[in-house]
Amino acid sequence: MSNRPEILYPLFADLTSLTGVGPKAAQNFAHMGVEKPRDLVFTLPHNVIDRTVVETVAETDPHTVVTVEVEVGEHRPNQIKGRPYRVFVTDAKTTFQLVFFHARADVLRQKLPTGQRRIVSGKLEMFDGMAQIVHPDYIVRPDQAGTIPRFEPVYPLTAGISGQLMAKAVHGSLERIRALPEWINPRVREKHGWPVWLDAVHQAHAPQSLADVSPLNKSRERLAYDEMLAHQTTLAIARARRQKKKGVVTKSEGRLQAKVRTELPYSLTQAQERTIREIHADMALPIRMNRLLQGDVGAGKTLVAFFAMLTSTEVGGQSVMMAPTELLARQHLASLQPLAEKAGVVLEILTGRDKGKERQKKLQAIADNKIQILVGTHAVFQKDVVYADLRLAIVDEQHRFGVRQRMELGAKNAAVDVLVMTATPIPRSLTLAHYGDMDLSVLDEKPPGRVPITTALVSDNRVSEVVERLRAAIEQGRQAYWVCPLVEESESVDLAAATDRYQKLRVALGEDVVGLVHGQMPNAERDAAMERFQSGETKVLVATTVIEVGVDVPNATIMVIERADHFGLAQLHQLRGRVGRGTEASTCLLLYSAPLGETARARLSVIRETEDGFKIAEEDLRLRGAGDLLGLAQSGLPRFQIADLEHQGHLLQIAHDDAKLLLSQDETLQTERGQAVRTLLYLMQQDRGILLLSVG
Repeated sequence: MSNRPEILYPLFADLTSLTGVGPKAAQNFAHMGVEKPRDLVFTLPHNVIDRTVVETVAETDPHTVVTVEVEVGEHRPNQIKGRPYRVFVTDAKTTFQLVFFHARADVLRQKLPTGQRRIVSGKLEMFDGMAQIVHPDYIVRPDQAGTIPRFEPVYPLTAGISGQLMAKAVHGSLERIRALPEWINPRVREKHGWPVWLDAVHQAHAPQSLADVSPLNKSRERLAYDEMLAHQTTLAIARARRQKKKGVVTKSEGRLQAKVRTELPYSLTQAQERTIREIHADMALPIRMNRLLQGDVGAGKTLVAFFAMLTSTEVGGQSVMMAPTELLARQHLASLQPLAEKAGVVLEILTGRDKGKERQKKLQAIADNKIQILVGTHAVFQKDVVYADLRLAIVDEQHRFGVRQRMELGAKNAAVDVLVMTATPIPRSLTLAHYGDMDLSVLDEKPPGRVPITTALVSDNRVSEVVERLRAAIEQGRQAYWVCPLVEESESVDLAAATDRYQKLRVALGEDVVGLVHGQMPNAERDAAMERFQSGETKVLVATTVIEVGVDVPNATIMVIERADHFGLAQLHQLRGRVGRGTEASTCLLLYSAPLGETARARLSVIRETEDGFKIAEEDLRLRGAGDLLGLAQSGLPRFQIADLEHQGHLLQIAHDDAKLLLSQDETLQTERGQAVRTLLYLMQQDRGILLLSVG
């Protein structure tokens, strides 16, 4: 980029400008995401080899790298083709072998002359009861001992890139770095005891022990923070820019909300009241709302969203609520329509199912402002849907939509307020990384009267007992879910298939009692099966994870999850949240195959011990990592090169606060520190942030 500071030019040069890196090697490096010297500077070693010279290999564990001084003994060339060449050597206490395949005898006799002393270094193995080193990494004379690095960093490699080439290329890249102006807030750096940037990079590439390659090492922590600060500054710039964008002032007196409140059989939780106030205040401002509403299963997000939509209706505006599936959209319709009628508001649904004249009629009503609240699938933002006065767009279950779809929805009216809802509790560190450009509201209370759910672990050899339990519950007028991980038998994964379980339960409980839904069913068929279960016609619903989000059947009190050890924590928590929606005590049975692995047991124990989705999310992050937790490919999570959100996530909050503070004092990054942060943004390839600054 033309405005990149000159001091960074050498780091953004072509990779082939490094000694030893030709076009072929550059191609291989590209497979690792390494395209310029800068990328090598931020490719840190993940391990370190200790090559300190020891007295003997006798006390060394096999599979460990050892460095030892030896006297060279007998050479045994390979008499039979394909057999290795062996050289016997003796250290201070024992004799062992150096082994070479496809070796040239003359070269080895020159390197290892019998009767002379050498220092050898390599991985120790045992073969036929004798210690050996196959193809030592180093063979040097004792007076050259200094040429063997005492601690050797181990880098990630790829096909065509040897450890030697990697070390050489990294060394060449490190020679290009210079001291850079300090971009970290001096108080923050002092508090954490972090070195300056130049020292941090050199130290990170020269580990002296295993502790030096840990995320807790001060140099690594500093470099991780740099990465987070660049990312959070970019988000803060985007946020500040958005806050300059004109929005529509939507200010109501709350008459419609008051009407609905009198009809509710319960009062709202404090968390709901607080969130309604936050959204109400946002909508009243002349800038565009961009808020994330995070709430645990059953925390009452839909009602909060409905109150926001009423604010828009009261001033003559329209609102739209987009759900990821037709099933969910119809459920929103079913739960909100009675309330809308009480308030005298027209609420309609638009999905892909609407065709021909029926669709045209709805489109006309939307264009004429005769439909004030619209719920639906992504059909609500297709080109032919024209709103008379769209004020508020609500996206339900954001993690199922890409950022692009969120923007398309906003494009229907550039000034539209956006509220994004998710029932997936996300740890604070990931929320900042994923949604750092948004304001956050959290519903951290359950509505009163929600009965706790009893969760039990049950071995799958007790399935017959579980079926008997279902029979008893059905006789008492209750309903149950039975969730299976796969739809049809897979040879590679021996998981009980939903169709198979469906057949077995029909035999055991009666044909009319059991229904089935799975992802490969046509939509209409699936909706019909769900409707039969919702109306109580079927008592047991066998399902794949399509029922994970939002299905609401208060009479269902048992959730059976088969092969529970194959699910992530967040998913188990979502599924469990389908029961316990009425006034009766509910149970979640987690079926597993013995023996359970350590991680699976830890995961299932967490689910058994707590119903707090945020606690569960933190544990899930600890056990599975950030990528798995959000499904990295489609989550929009930044792919940090150094920062490790599991171990360094706490730094994200500091970076978030610091970036916010910096921009409030220096909006265009013109001060001395502001200029240093600009350098950081270029270094971390956050050119988007710079671009936003220059566009204003």
